[in-house]
Amino acid sequence: MPSVPARQPTVPDTRAELSLEVHPSPAPVITLVRHGQTEWSLDGRHTSVTDIPLTTDGEKEARALRAPLARTDFDLVVVSPMHRARATADLAGLGSRAEVWEDLREWNYGSYEGIATPEIRSSRPDWNIFEHGAPGGESTEDVGERADRVIARFRSSGARRIAAFAHSHILRVIGARWIDLHPSGGIRLVLSTASISELGYERETPALTRWNDTGHLWNGSAPPATAS
Repeated sequence: MPSVPARQPTVPDTRAELSLEVHPSPAPVITLVRHGQTEWSLDGRHTSVTDIPLTTDGEKEARALRAPLARTDFDLVVVSPMHRARATADLAGLGSRAEVWEDLREWNYGSYEGIATPEIRSSRPDWNIFEHGAPGGESTEDVGERADRVIARFRSSGARRIAAFAHSHILRVIGARWIDLHPSGGIRLVLSTASISELGYERETPALTRWNDTGHLWNGSAPPATAS
């Protein structure tokens, strides 16, 4: 009896499943900059509508952004309306050119404003902002919609190189949406204060080409250990 060839397993078309969006070249490349340190960011307290100034160290971090950002000739610079983001842009040498975009404001934390995660988890042990949102503030879907509007403006601006100064959680959601993740995917995209990240492309497919780069802050020395 003749042998029957073994049936070859079907390889799933993961690209089709993910529905990855592609864009013709040229397309904008966006440099994302988180603002410098504030007292509340140092303490891990959620800061959205409270307009906390930069600390002295935060101002130093912002000045350290000047040299790496000066290597790029930006066509467009945009910034959150909050003082901590605008001060960072000023000290980095790009504030005079910056357009204020309201949609770059930080996630509205509602009743969790000014409260750190450990305190919130004393009553909600499994809580995280990316899955559960904030009571009296914005949901994950709300922030995802804002991120999508920001990305649409990036792409329709006509600019080739864009710098955007904003805040940790909104920038993390923008990063997630750029690569077609659900807004909650931002939980995996950690951002330090005064970090530089880049949204670009692998050929025509949107990609994170640089993320949470803080090398400019250490001037050849080792960065401090990350707090647990």
